[in-house]
Amino acid sequence: MNNQNDMVPHYGATQSFDDNEQQGFSTGDILWAAGVWSVILTLSPVIVFYMLMVA
Repeated sequence: MNNQNDMVPHYGATQSFDDNEQQGFSTGDILWAAGVWSVILTLSPVIVFYMLMVA
């Protein structure tokens, strides 16, 4: 019977990034966040209006 710790791959305790790997936000991340916030801000008045009409 194998111990459960035997199934875990043994990696180093710290995982370092490559020197050439970008650690900031990419353009895709910023566009994705802007799209999510635009959907939230666009739908929030609709949801508030619906809640006022139903309540």
